[in-house]
Amino acid sequence: MGGIYWLISQVMLFWHSVWDKVVPDHRVLGTNWQWVLAIVFLVITVRVVLFPIFVKQIKSQRAMQAIQPKMKELQEKHKGDRETLQKEVMKLYQEEKVNPLMGCLPMFLQIPVFIGLLHVLRHLRPGTSDHQMELYGWSIPQFLSAVDARLFDAPIVAKFSSNATELARIDANSTTVKVVSALLVVLMITTTYLTQRQMIKKTGWNTDPQQRMIQKFMLYGIPFFTLTSGWYFPIGVILYWVTNNAITLGQQYWVLHKYPPPASATTNTTPFKQPKGAKAVSGTTSEAKPSGFGSLFSRAKTEAEQRANGKVQGGAPKKATGGSADTAASGPSRAPKPGAKPINPKKGGAAKRQSG
Repeated sequence: MGGIYWLISQVMLFWHSVWDKVVPDHRVLGTNWQWVLAIVFLVITVRVVLFPIFVKQIKSQRAMQAIQPKMKELQEKHKGDRETLQKEVMKLYQEEKVNPLMGCLPMFLQIPVFIGLLHVLRHLRPGTSDHQMELYGWSIPQFLSAVDARLFDAPIVAKFSSNATELARIDANSTTVKVVSALLVVLMITTTYLTQRQMIKKTGWNTDPQQRMIQKFMLYGIPFFTLTSGWYFPIGVILYWVTNNAITLGQQYWVLHKYPPPASATTNTTPFKQPKGAKAVSGTTSEAKPSGFGSLFSRAKTEAEQRANGKVQGGAPKKATGGSADTAASGPSRAPKPGAKPINPKKGGAAKRQSG
């Protein structure tokens, strides 16, 4: 790991020398911006180097999503025959030119960088011998400057769990360190959650219980674990994590619009947030039925359209001319039978019947 520590140190020292020529040498808002920006641009450098691999990761994930229907067919076909299933799956990967490991490669490549920065910042502590100061290509003035670097009056080498003795060596205030660390941890948790939420919101919840459990762990479990890790990490490392999450959000937003998930990826999913009154059916959301005044308005509109077409609700035609609308053709016909004598009611018969 010595080579990684040296590489991380050289990238930080390079960006520090760049920003040392741009920003003032003294603290502004209690912050040595040369060192803070050196950490921020360390993240940017790593992400720029890994960006082509990140795009390949997204393409690999899209390819994996596209072959999911074929994967399910193989699972159903070779159910109970694990050895044959593995062979057929590997054959499918070769035919479709899919590499499932590519989806995790950028994360694996960033782990050594994270560990290297953590080691370098822990290496920056007062009372170190001249020989140890000059490890990984640091000069003594650079080492002492980094030890004294602050972010809003909190040293970037301090931790939330730093004891009074450690803080006294770097002339730091315990309350300031804890407040700055806590705020950065909140940002770290929030950006970690938003990164996972952005992906699930685009693809939806998987209907498979196991896959959905993994999604929930990624959405809620990982942010919870970052809460505990923020207790032990130096402020500079938490700053690195927050910056990395912010860049990931931007890259992910661009990729999700540039390379949207295939239609097959949302076949067995439900929306991240369903509208009220709607039921999810195999990845789609049924329209919510109108209620209250909306229902009455919809019914009146339907009846008006039926009347305009010459029909009432029941399918009976209206009279073309004269008569009332209540004479719908329902029940037995009252037309005279063939051959029947015409009936001529006497005048005044209706009046007699009424008086009778």
